[in-house]
Amino acid sequence: MLPSPGEVLHFSEDPSIAVFEPHVAATAQQPESYVWAVDALNSPCYWFPRQCPRVCSWVQVDGRAEDRVHAVEEAWLATVRVTRLWAYRFDASTFRPFGERPHAWVATVPVEPLGPPVEVGDLVALHEAHGIDLRVLPELEPYFAQVRAAGREFSGIRMGNARIGPAGPFATRR
Repeated sequence: MLPSPGEVLHFSEDPSIAVFEPHVAATAQQPESYVWAVDALNSPCYWFPRQCPRVCSWVQVDGRAEDRVHAVEEAWLATVRVTRLWAYRFDASTFRPFGERPHAWVATVPVEPLGPPVEVGDLVALHEAHGIDLRVLPELEPYFAQVRAAGREFSGIRMGNARIGPAGPFATRR
C-alpha cells in the first residue's frame, strides 16, 4: 500500500474519517497543529497498529529504500496480525515536507481524502509482498541500538510502548 505519484497517505484504524483537521499530536515535539501524512519511502513504517512499537531501517539509494528491515516485539505480533488498517489518499500539493530530513508530510489546513479509505489487508503479508524483512524479537531496544550503530536510515516509532505490550496503558487509545 503505497501512494501514487502526487499523493501522500495517512494510515488509520478508523475507516470513518471524512475530514482531517490539523491538531497537535499527543507525541508532538512541536506546538503547531498539523494533519500528518507519509510518502512512498515512509509509508511502510506505518503498516502497523498505531500504538505498536517498531524499528524500521533501510539503505537509501537514489531516494529509494533498499534492504528494508522492520522489527516488532513478540508481544505485538498477534495484534499486528489482526489489526484492520485503512489508507487515506491525499493530494500531496496540500502538504509540505516536515523536518530537515523529511520523514513525514504536513498540512496546516483541514484536508479531505481523495476518496474513501482503502483497507490495507494482511500487514504481515504486505511486508512480504514488498520484500521487507519483518523481524519478530523478544525486545526492540538492543536491535534499535544495533541499527543506529550501523549507520542505516531508520525510524523508531512508538518506542515508549516497547516492552509494554498491546494490553498496556495505551490499549484503549488504539
